[in-house]
Amino acid sequence: MYWFRSTLIFLIGAWLSAPLIAQNSGQSTEDLPSAPSAVIQKGQSPPQQDAPNPPPKQTPSQNRTQAAPTQMDSEAQPTAAENSEASRGANDNGENLQTASDTTFRRNVNEVPVVFTVTDKHNHYVRNLSKKDFKVMDDGHPVVDIRSFRRETELPLRVGLLIDSSASVRGRFKFEQEAAIEFMNQTIRPKYDQAFVLGFDSSLEITQEFTGDSELLSKGIRSLRPGNSTRLYDALFYACRERLNESETTSVRKAIVLITDGEDNSSRSTREEAIDMALRANVIVYTISTNFPGYAESSKYDKILQRIADATGGRWFEPFQVTDVANAFSQIQADLRSQYALAYHPEDFKHDGRYRTIEILAEHKGLKVHSRHGYYAPTE
Repeated sequence: MYWFRSTLIFLIGAWLSAPLIAQNSGQSTEDLPSAPSAVIQKGQSPPQQDAPNPPPKQTPSQNRTQAAPTQMDSEAQPTAAENSEASRGANDNGENLQTASDTTFRRNVNEVPVVFTVTDKHNHYVRNLSKKDFKVMDDGHPVVDIRSFRRETELPLRVGLLIDSSASVRGRFKFEQEAAIEFMNQTIRPKYDQAFVLGFDSSLEITQEFTGDSELLSKGIRSLRPGNSTRLYDALFYACRERLNESETTSVRKAIVLITDGEDNSSRSTREEAIDMALRANVIVYTISTNFPGYAESSKYDKILQRIADATGGRWFEPFQVTDVANAFSQIQADLRSQYALAYHPEDFKHDGRYRTIEILAEHKGLKVHSRHGYYAPTE
């Protein structure tokens, strides 16, 4: 009896709950996970063109990590393109050069330019010689390939006037200033040449930047005042590297006129480092000694000035009295207007950065050539 009653209650409960089970089952089938076969079939079906699957979600850290390279690449593209273009210009053989700057670069790399003057046994300038009157030696070997030769008398000048304003030149300083002013007035042609003024003692002071205005140059020279110790080598190194080492769009003659007694007691640069920088910048250095004959150490310091001038293709002047300083300036002006220029290509030319010697010999007896003694080969 008990078994019959339990069975009857179970059947009645199942009959009453059947519609509810069916209703709930119809509403929740979409929330259930698909069977493995359904997932595979869905992956093999062709994608819908109008409803592409959205990209997978990323965390904020992932977004930052991936966005940064994209922005960087976008910003770097112009630079990369410029570098690629520059690389092509630097590595070709010269047939596809298109700009003046590229042409200048290739000429400077493959050719060695030399500026020089020629004097006779009376120290007079000789200005009417031709290429056949000279023999060029590079690193001890004769040069066959002289690619250009010309007389340079009217090239624009870029001149640095370096005046020792230390205590050791105090007695002659005023006259040297006036002589330098006269030199600038006679040498610098407005709108054609440019010069700057640098005074040096324990510090370096530019009193006038590059200008062709003689009045401004005169003010710059007069504003110099005698000081204390001397940084001669630092002044020369700085002037060549910071003021005369920039490439020019046109051919110019770069020179420094250095007025000093040759003593240096506080430079960080050495004499040879200053000379090397002048050679790298292709600057001719003229030195005017302010030493008086009979001074105990004048010979030692004058040899320093002579070394600087000879190594860079300039000339060394030793005025015997203060009034001869003006004559030295006049000879420098004549020297700058009486130059020859040639360019050649050595047979064994290598871009190794090595120092190579230069010797220019005049074929006629009694003639002396004044030029720099060497150069540094490019490294690229």
